[in-house]
Amino acid sequence: MNARIDQCAVIKMSGERRRTMLTLAALATLAPWHSGAAPNFNAASSEAATPREITPRADLAPDEKATIDLFERSRNSVVYISTKQAVVDFWSRNVMSVPRGTGSGFVWDEAGHVVTNFHVIQGASEASVTLADGRSFPATLVGASPSHDIAVLKIGVGFKGPRPIPVGSSSDLRVGQRVYAIGNPFGLDWTLTSGIVSALNRSLVEDDGGLLEHLIQTDAAINPGNSGGPLLDSAGRLIGMNTAIYSPSGAAAGIGFAVPVDTVNRVVPRLIADGHYEQPSIGIQVDERLNERLEAATGLTGVFVLRVARGSSADEAGLEAARISRGGEFIGGDVIVSVNGKPIDSVRRFLGTLDDYRRGDTIRLGVKRGSRLIDIPVRLQVGD
Repeated sequence: MNARIDQCAVIKMSGERRRTMLTLAALATLAPWHSGAAPNFNAASSEAATPREITPRADLAPDEKATIDLFERSRNSVVYISTKQAVVDFWSRNVMSVPRGTGSGFVWDEAGHVVTNFHVIQGASEASVTLADGRSFPATLVGASPSHDIAVLKIGVGFKGPRPIPVGSSSDLRVGQRVYAIGNPFGLDWTLTSGIVSALNRSLVEDDGGLLEHLIQTDAAINPGNSGGPLLDSAGRLIGMNTAIYSPSGAAAGIGFAVPVDTVNRVVPRLIADGHYEQPSIGIQVDERLNERLEAATGLTGVFVLRVARGSSADEAGLEAARISRGGEFIGGDVIVSVNGKPIDSVRRFLGTLDDYRRGDTIRLGVKRGSRLIDIPVRLQVGD
């Protein structure tokens, strides 16, 4: 019994000695690392430490060359916009300027006008524009159209400014054609992303209830900071201005939107000339909430004419407004159901459709009057 126990003790001790020897051997192997010198395992290891020979590559593919050329031709026309907001210190009552946000924009002309989104500069007390060469300039607000999410700034550059981006058209865009976005996402300067036109004529309801019409949808990565930057076609022409993304996380999810260049090219010249944009009108009063209640009450879909301004285009065309009888009974007037054949299902849709035309144009309204559907030509005017 005792002999067996002793034998087991010897076997155990022998195992401990073997583990101890293995540990010492491992430490001896690692000792050079701890001393700061790498172990020299063999002569081949020093040869492997030299840089590998660079494998020559073929020339860049034609589409890669085209993309590089597009970026290098366009980046100087894209600007970085930072804004500040005036705040009042609660204790001292001193007014201070604090950073508010950043965005992108692009040079519109050689006079120093810069186009960006209205929401980039909304609520700001001052803004600065940084060019691709690193120079920064204070900017003044020339004009803005919140309903289009467009704003125009101006920088007083005392030298020849960057070349404006060539202007294209958005009316002939095709789903599937390649597009490129340049901007400053998350403050990362002058970033290029690419994608395709995913859809056309998208509508987007803004936080204030406004409706942005005819938007270009793209899967090119657009992130916070890209707002106001240009969307280009493969020829390097401006076809849109990046304005919004659809994303539960706040980052690019493959669904971005851009204001079409046809809208930009119509609104910006008026902002530069007048400081504001007056939307075409026919001289009627409408109301979105009341319109929804009237649609629910009558079962009709369209825009209810609540008032016709005397001497307006609508008055000259003979449109009839709703009225209240002496007995307090509501008497319905005309209901606009289409504009030049395009169905109208809301006040926002009606106002957005009018914006497709210019002052002086004549449009044809499809009007529901009682049980009749009539066609009325109306000349567009400015204002109410």
